[in-house]
Amino acid sequence: DLYEGFDEEYDCPILDEDRVIDELEDKMSEGGVIVDYHGCDFFPERWFHIVFVLRTENSFLYDRLESRGYTGKKLQDNIQCEIFQTLYEEALLSYKKEIVHQLPSNTPEDLERNLDQIMQWIEQWMKDNN
Repeated sequence: DLYEGFDEEYDCPILDEDRVIDELEDKMSEGGVIVDYHGCDFFPERWFHIVFVLRTENSFLYDRLESRGYTGKKLQDNIQCEIFQTLYEEALLSYKKEIVHQLPSNTPEDLERNLDQIMQWIEQWMKDNN
């Protein structure tokens, strides 16, 4: 029940951001939560110690989105969003610059490196804050 409708043009539900915040508030205040989402400007800054923005080269991204069934405006807008670094810029405007990091997300090897890097960050953060 975290949706406020359906976007026919993009063929996806429309998220009710206020309901999402209300739903997550208690869990986020407990800590130890990883949030995976394609935007960040509505999440409170206090929730995060670090933000990772996954970046993908357009040739990889196009094929990936097309294989998921993205077409037309939805496909074009996602590609343009990556070209213009929209999500990265959004993260920089929403959070302290020093906690925002870009990670490549082109290949399975990138995925493995990213997981290793994130786990190292978590381990270090736990040592520094416990």
